[in-house]
Parts: sequence; C-alpha cells; structure tokens
Amino acid sequence: MYEKSKELLNRAEKVLASGVSSEFRKYNHPHALFYTHGSGSRIYDVDGNEYLDFTLSQGPLILGHSHPEVLRKVEEYSREGQLYAGQHIREIELAEKLNKLIPSAELMRFCLDGSEAVQTAFRVARAKTGRQKFLRFEGHYHGWLDNVAYGISTPGIEALGSREQPNVFPWTAGLPESSREDFIVLPWNDLALVEQTVKRYHEEIAAIITEPIMCNNGCILPNEGFLEGLRALCDRFGIALILDEVITGFRVGLGGAQQYFGVTPDLSIFAKAMGSGYPISAIVGKREWMELIAEGKVIHAGTMNSGNPTVAAALATIEVLEQENPYERMYRLGRRLMDGLREAAVDTKQDLVTQGLGPMFVTYFGKKRQCNDYRDTLGNDKAKLSRFIAGLHDRGIRVIGRGLWYVSAAHTEKDVDKAIQTAADVLKELPIT
Repeated sequence: MYEKSKELLNRAEKVLASGVSSEFRKYNHPHALFYTHGSGSRIYDVDGNEYLDFTLSQGPLILGHSHPEVLRKVEEYSREGQLYAGQHIREIELAEKLNKLIPSAELMRFCLDGSEAVQTAFRVARAKTGRQKFLRFEGHYHGWLDNVAYGISTPGIEALGSREQPNVFPWTAGLPESSREDFIVLPWNDLALVEQTVKRYHEEIAAIITEPIMCNNGCILPNEGFLEGLRALCDRFGIALILDEVITGFRVGLGGAQQYFGVTPDLSIFAKAMGSGYPISAIVGKREWMELIAEGKVIHAGTMNSGNPTVAAALATIEVLEQENPYERMYRLGRRLMDGLREAAVDTKQDLVTQGLGPMFVTYFGKKRQCNDYRDTLGNDKAKLSRFIAGLHDRGIRVIGRGLWYVSAAHTEKDVDKAIQTAADVLKELPIT
C-alpha cells in the first residue's frame, strides 16, 4: 500500500536528515510519505493512494489543494519577475487588504513564516517597553526557535509541577541556557493566575503572547472574558498583547480571531491560510508599536520577503475568500462533521470527544468531555488516538496525527458523510475503554 513511498524514503534518508525537511513529516502513517499532486479536497501519493484530506498541509490550504485562481495569479505575476530587492504594487495592495480586514493592522511587515514574525514581535515589544521577558502559556506553539521551544512537551503531567510555578521542558536539544531566561510560562485560561503573575513581574514583562484559540493542543477556546482580561492587564501595565494568529488568521474569518472575539491586540502574527501554502507571513499591529520598525529603531529585514509569487498567492487567496465568503459553509460542514463523529462514538460506545469551532477542531479519546488547558490534554489516550488516525488513513482519510482536523472551502457534504462513515467503521474495530 505504501511500498513506493518506503523506497523513496530509504533513498531520501541517504541525503536528507531522517529523509524529511520538517520534523513533523516523520510521523505520517506508517512513515513519511511522498505525494504526487493534490486537487480540491484530495491529495494523492506515489503509490496511487487517494486521500480525502483534512490536514490541508497543516492548515494553510483554506481553499483546498491547487485552487485554480491562486495558481493563475501566481503564474501571471511570476512572469513579470520573482524578486526585485525592491517594492512592487501588489505588495501595497496586499497590505491595504490586511489593513481593511484585520482590526489591529494599522501598519505591517511581510516575512516568510510564523516563527520569524513572532520573533519580530518580541523585538518590537522589548524595544518599546524597555523590558526583556514575555509571558506565554503551556502547550501553545509559537514556532521552533530557541526562546519558544519550551513548554510544548513534557515527560508527564506530574512533571509539570504546580500551576503557580510550572516546570518547563525543552522541546529539543541544543538550546542555549540563556533562552530559558526570556519568558514566564503559565497554564492557559486562568486569568486570576495571569493577573497575580503580572502584578508581581510587570516591570520585567514586555509582552503577553497567546494563541487566541489553543489550536495546536486540544483546539481549546478561551474562557469567557479571558482574552478581554489579557487586554485589560496589558493596558494597565503597559505590556504588548500579541495574538499568534498563524492558524486562526483567515480560518475563523477574514478578520481573524481578534475580530471573532472582539479583542484587538497590539501586535499579531498571520501566516498559513493567508497564502494558500506559499511561504508568507505578516506581523501586523497598531501604529504606536509598529512605528519602531517604520523609524528603523527596530530592524526587520529579509532578502526573500514579499516576493512576487508569495504576494500574488496571498492576494488571490484573500480575494477568493472575499468574493465567495465560504465561512458560513465551512462552519456548518465542520460542525456537521463534529456531530457525526460524536454520534458514531455513541453508537460504538467509544470515548471519542470532539472539540473546536468547526473550520478546525480536534478529536481525542478520554474521560474529560472538554479540555480547558494543556494539562487537561495530557490525560487523553494518545495510543488509542494513534490507532484511530492510522485506521482512517488506511481507509483514505488524512488527519493530522494529534487529532487536529481542518475543513476547507473545497470540502463538500459528501466528503463529510464519507469521513463520518469511515470513522464509524474504524471505531468499531477499536477496543472499548
């Protein structure tokens, strides 16, 4: 079933470290796979297997694979040039779009990925406040660079320590000891604890950074008043509020999660769905913060920033989203899929739980019917989830291994029905907990 992919992986391992170019690709089922093409809601591998795709390349493909309008605009604009080391008109048009759609986007700069843009936001916050630390939350993912590569993995829930004084663990070897001094980590969705900590350390804290929805672990929504409370604390103590909208941007709506929840940050990071799979991100923010970049006090640079193909892809993606407005349909399909999975779990007496908004949601197995922070997710049955995801994959349904599902504008009701029926078949084969 995966023989050709295995052969290619053996070949790749001779020249690529572990045969891949990103760590997460190692954990496909049953090993890293090689793909030939994608179209709409489908992707195809070298063995001829067809998958109904709910990974959407880890989220960017909001319009599905190979959307013709995106590809057409990229091809047209690339003919005029790839990279000028100078400005071009489409770059202004894209910035004007973001300025119109995103509440906090008074000024912006374009980058290549979310990790880079996050570090730019930290630099701006430090420069404006004169403080050094940022406050972040357990289980939130803000890229793979040194000072955010903590608090996203743990040997076990007991190792985390108390909520008030959490232990944090490095995600990777090779981190400098000094990077541990850059941040304070707390459990998410606990506003009283954040307030207590900020009152104590506010003279050291330049920024609070958070995913507005904890997408990478549990697809957990903020408690009522939590984001508003962070906004009030940042206003009170002169701290930058940074929303990492790498996943939520253009997925929950054209204005991102900040518009959805009605909370305007000082700085935000957009990527993934903005570019339909092309390498582009943006740091956007209020003028009073972004002026430090505008004035050259904070340096932001990059040879490859805002190249013609990436800007064209982002412009085309946003224009399609504006014209077709697929959000109501994506929410409806996503919720229908979640409901169908819940019903299948009841019918098969499985402890499967779904949680999220609809355009993205998570499935997990466990006693908790709702997770409220990262610690809650650690009690879930990850081995059973792995068997579930593998069973779906072998039957042609592709889902991210940690149980995260993405719905695109290309998915249909038939796709949802197929996914529900396939999931029901897999659940029948799993042991009942």
